[in-house]
Amino acid sequence: MLTMAIEETTKAKKKTRPEVDREILLRAYLLMCTAKRMADTYDENREICSKYVHSTSRGHEAIQLAAGLQLKPIDYASLYYRDEAMLLGIGLQPYELMLQLMAKRDDPFSGGRTYYGHPSLRRDGFPVIPHQSSATGMQAIPATGMADGISYLESQQLIKDEGDRSIVLCSLGDGSVTEGEVAEAFQMAVLKKLPIIYLVQDNDWGISACGKEMRAMDAYEYAAGFKGMERMAVDGADFVDSYLGIKKAFEFVRQRKGPILVHARCPLLGHHTSGVRREWYRGDDLEVHQQYDPFVKLKQYLLEQGETTDTLDAILQEATDIVANDYQRAIQAADPDPADFDSHEFAPSVIVAETGERSPKGGEKVIMVDAALHAVDEILKKHPEALFYGQDVGRRLGGVFREAATLALKYGDARVFNTPIQEAYIVGSTAGMSAIGAKPIVEIQFADYIWPGINQLVEELSKSCYLSRGKFPIQALIRVPIGAYGGGGPYHSGSIESTLLTIRGIKVVYPSNAADMKGLLKSAFYDPNPVVLLEHKGLYWSKVPGTGDAKTIEPDEDYRIPLGKASVVQSASQERVENGESCVIITYGMGIYWSKEASKSFVDQVEIIDLRTLNPIDWEAIITATKKHGRVLVLTEEPLLNSFAESIAGRISKECFQYLDAPVWTLGAANLPAIPLNVELEKMMLPNADKVRKALGELLAY
Repeated sequence: MLTMAIEETTKAKKKTRPEVDREILLRAYLLMCTAKRMADTYDENREICSKYVHSTSRGHEAIQLAAGLQLKPIDYASLYYRDEAMLLGIGLQPYELMLQLMAKRDDPFSGGRTYYGHPSLRRDGFPVIPHQSSATGMQAIPATGMADGISYLESQQLIKDEGDRSIVLCSLGDGSVTEGEVAEAFQMAVLKKLPIIYLVQDNDWGISACGKEMRAMDAYEYAAGFKGMERMAVDGADFVDSYLGIKKAFEFVRQRKGPILVHARCPLLGHHTSGVRREWYRGDDLEVHQQYDPFVKLKQYLLEQGETTDTLDAILQEATDIVANDYQRAIQAADPDPADFDSHEFAPSVIVAETGERSPKGGEKVIMVDAALHAVDEILKKHPEALFYGQDVGRRLGGVFREAATLALKYGDARVFNTPIQEAYIVGSTAGMSAIGAKPIVEIQFADYIWPGINQLVEELSKSCYLSRGKFPIQALIRVPIGAYGGGGPYHSGSIESTLLTIRGIKVVYPSNAADMKGLLKSAFYDPNPVVLLEHKGLYWSKVPGTGDAKTIEPDEDYRIPLGKASVVQSASQERVENGESCVIITYGMGIYWSKEASKSFVDQVEIIDLRTLNPIDWEAIITATKKHGRVLVLTEEPLLNSFAESIAGRISKECFQYLDAPVWTLGAANLPAIPLNVELEKMMLPNADKVRKALGELLAY
């Protein structure tokens, strides 16, 4: 199958091809020799080099070098795990790549934290390569987000036009194109005519499954379904054909003619990875692929162009010596300091203290949804690099809760716009936006809809700061309306905080009133890390009985609340505390209002702590309150079993056992898979003030 495909691609080309500069050809040959020798070295020293799983570029060198040698420092690249030769092409040294191979301290990408061929590079004179996951399709969304961000910044004249324009190169294996997230990326690229090249390297293999088992069409054929996607096919084993094709593709995108997909047929000459070796399953197929070795083809072409065998042998020897020397240096290089294992979970927050006026004189009361709207309005007014997008937030509707009302009218459709129904793109594109300097605020329409975006949240956003050792923190504010009230039913009522809180590397914020909404939203925007802002729909307008206190005086424009600081919204009397007749409720969101109502039956006995931020959590406030009262109720709207609330209760029991006068009480929703539509059934499932009142009576009487 590969034989036929490459022959057809080659026949489609003109027999007389324009020349590529001799200097470029010889540079490509040197780097191709280098890549080949690196792969051979890793095989020859398998016991050392296969300690950690790796892939090499064998068979893909021609197309990768064609791209790498033409990327510019103004460009952005999203590479996949086989792009070793492309990294050599942009100027990385074998020694640097070997440091990553062996997980050494000075690995320039991650300091020994991530796999070989998983780059994250921000270095003068080089294209920017943000961190990404193992890149089996997921990288298409952050890469397209970069192109989206470039397009946005250009539309606002925030990028100076100094001749050349930046482009994004997204490298993919053909097997990954079947991922649904790739379709989302392609859709946005053609919808907005974004400056991106999708370079698809097709070797007709996944791991052990070949193309005919995995797909009904190749990437070139698939791209035809995306109206506005330019397409090009090149012989990915032929350096000259690849170089000239990539040159045309780069020119096309730099001229802002839209996105393009370059489909490059390549042989697979190495192992899929060092852990899945070619001899296990390739058989005669490997011999077929070896007939198209890019190294052999380029050498033959150079000889035909008049280069001497002596010249090429000298280049091969130079590459061999470089690899040998770099390999010995890498073996002897220092390992990471184990004490540094936990650095860079988050980039340092810039807001560490409460600032501004929470209740300015003469201020008017606002509902939560308006406090959020005003906060975003003030951000967009002050920061031209900020933009807001999601489903139905554009000018026609302004959000299903009117939380974006008037914003598109004020700031234009380039800054506040609707997206397709693409939660993965909404979440994952923020990683690309952040990498190029845009500051995205995005919205998932309902918490129940976030699940298609979880892959991006986990694999791309949450890991970037840690695995890039701080080079690529992702500044992203993700707004999520959440919670149940009044018959929202199973797809508009869910609570998802426990799931989110199992994801390390993101922050989770949950305001319960208008003032906190504005102060926390502002701080979430300025935080250099991914922040998910959970906004309870039942508190938006204070229409639910008992939630009137969610409406507050609106803070001033400079009001900020540092993330990770709880607040005491109700105190018990000192007399009750001293007599051992008090308790504390630890809660957030709607739980604040159930607690306030229920505590009216226990005058001066109940302290209520509003966590406000669920990660990072204000553990100091929890410990202080536990020691003070000796009785604790942890209250949540979520189903209780295996929840965040139970986790807090367990930690309190462990760390504060000697201060407790009763077991830590917990209360949440019934342990059912969804919230029923009928309002009476909903009431049966969810906590309410009466259920909290009953729990308080039991706790205080214990």
